[in-house]
Amino acid sequence: MLTALDGPVRDTVVDLEIVALTGGNVDDCAERMNEMTPEQRSLRAKIATYTSWANTADRAARTAAARKAANDRFANQLDPDGVLPPDERARRAESASRAHFSRIAMLSAKARRRDAAKS
Repeated sequence: MLTALDGPVRDTVVDLEIVALTGGNVDDCAERMNEMTPEQRSLRAKIATYTSWANTADRAARTAAARKAANDRFANQLDPDGVLPPDERARRAESASRAHFSRIAMLSAKARRRDAAKS
């Protein structure tokens, strides 16, 4: 009955255990998941993530499409018509990416300081 599952679910031990507990019925599995507390769902997700990464032989290959999409996003924002030479476009996209993540880090630090001042 577990063979009816497809995709990431079949690779996750926790999902398979829940389905097994419900007699292999995927609908019952969904109901069981809805009965979990937020903390239980969070822990379940962490276990699934760690299990998935433990079974990943080539991490760079697994994340290559996401990295390319992020780089393309910055490049397309800076040069939507594609008129810049490829090396200049890549250089500018890298700078825009660094600025973006530096901005996020700054906002995160600001939030942490604000939260620390509240306590």
